Amino acid sequence: MACPADELAQLFGSTITNSTGAAAFICDRFTAASDNFSATQYAVDNTYLLFSAYLVFAMQLGFAMLCAGSVRAKNTMNIMLTNVLDAAAGGLFYYMFGFAFAFGTPSNGFIGRHNFALKSFPSLNFDYSYFLYQWAFAIAAAGITSGSIAERTQFVAYLIYSSFLTGFVYPVVSHWFWSADGWASAAKSTDLLFGSGVIDFAGSGVVHMVGGIAGLWGALIEGPRIGRFGGSGRAVALRGHSASLVVLGTFLLWFGWYGFNPGSFAKILVPYPTNAGGAYYGQWSAIGRTAVTTTLSGCTAALTTLFGKRVLSGHWNVTDVCNGLLGGLAAITASCSVVEPWAAVICGFVASLVLMGCNKLAEKFKFDDPLEAAQLHGGCGMWGVIFTALFASEKYVAEVYPSVANRPYGLFMGGGGRLLAAHLVQVVVIVGWVSATMGPLFFILHKLKLLRISAEDELAGMDLTRHGGFAYAYHDQGEEDGSDQNGGIRLSRVEPTATTRQIV
Repeated sequence: MACPADELAQLFGSTITNSTGAAAFICDRFTAASDNFSATQYAVDNTYLLFSAYLVFAMQLGFAMLCAGSVRAKNTMNIMLTNVLDAAAGGLFYYMFGFAFAFGTPSNGFIGRHNFALKSFPSLNFDYSYFLYQWAFAIAAAGITSGSIAERTQFVAYLIYSSFLTGFVYPVVSHWFWSADGWASAAKSTDLLFGSGVIDFAGSGVVHMVGGIAGLWGALIEGPRIGRFGGSGRAVALRGHSASLVVLGTFLLWFGWYGFNPGSFAKILVPYPTNAGGAYYGQWSAIGRTAVTTTLSGCTAALTTLFGKRVLSGHWNVTDVCNGLLGGLAAITASCSVVEPWAAVICGFVASLVLMGCNKLAEKFKFDDPLEAAQLHGGCGMWGVIFTALFASEKYVAEVYPSVANRPYGLFMGGGGRLLAAHLVQVVVIVGWVSATMGPLFFILHKLKLLRISAEDELAGMDLTRHGGFAYAYHDQGEEDGSDQNGGIRLSRVEPTATTRQIV
């Protein structure tokens, strides 16, 4: 708010003896008020981003519960520990290297080169809340990969791949599409890819495809779990031990998605032009719409999966419905801010079909992913990238990405094919980059015998062989017969007896 004192003094005329001093005093008060308004706007926007970061971080709890419920009981402690590891190791490596590679500016189009270990923080470009938010995204990508290689992976392999993914592989991709310097970013104002850049608002490609493709390579190189495919090649279901944990994890992830998608605006106090809908209409309205599209896509995918799996298998399967819902959420993540609510229904419907189709292909080619993470995040994330290029609205693209006028929008909405071309490039480069980095890493770990556990350990379960005991204590044998001199809890298998057979 500019207040030129000399111009204001002229308006006072000769009635005020010290018009210059009076004008300076008034302008000082206006300047102070303007500074307070600016500080309030920064505080509100940073608080909004921090709250969103907390929601996204809470998704780690959802990942942990979903993973735990999707594996067999004998591997529960192992998968829970890997989820903790993703957050802890990812935090340090993203702090030291990842954020700088992703957003360190000024930089080239390929990789960032400033702000290592948060040097020169905070600045006009970034505050600490932005780092926290982006860290929560990075560890989400690592959590996706851990699900694909569950129940058969050595602990040291988790340490290595998680650090590499969050410290280098994922940050480079996020730099390409989200940094103002990235070669394919929609945030640039010049030299946009196909005149539009890539509109991957919250990361169907950047987060979900990266995590899914990395998990795909890990699971392919490791091979399926023992017993997953019989001698004849027929698929054998190795069901997770707790549908309750799966449902709990799904709801926690769904809740966290309201920080993942709406939070990606980063700011909330941004008014839009008054002709767009009046003073009541601003970025806060777009944030609400984003939450609605996120909800509708997930709900549609859940119901489509419910009835689709009923037709295919004859059962109402809660685990399949949960995965379908998550597939719909992963798919809408790229377009959530730039599509109409009715389009989100289409996104969720097709995402469910994509997930079921990917699962059929995985079974056909004997690909084993205990959480369907590669199919869900890789397949549905890829569909989400394409969907954005088909259904992005002209009005919403202009509001959310105002740096360039007349930016291309969805093909089916009359915006031409340039945005689709940019998004096809995104799919190709993400698949290529992750394959070229994570594929060799998993292969080297495999050759060094650091990737897969022994067959004996896999059959016994990693909780017992690698982590000192089972996650669940069903029977305290030492208290009953005194055989455990150390007072340890032992897990005993309970078999049907003749009595129980008669009762049944």
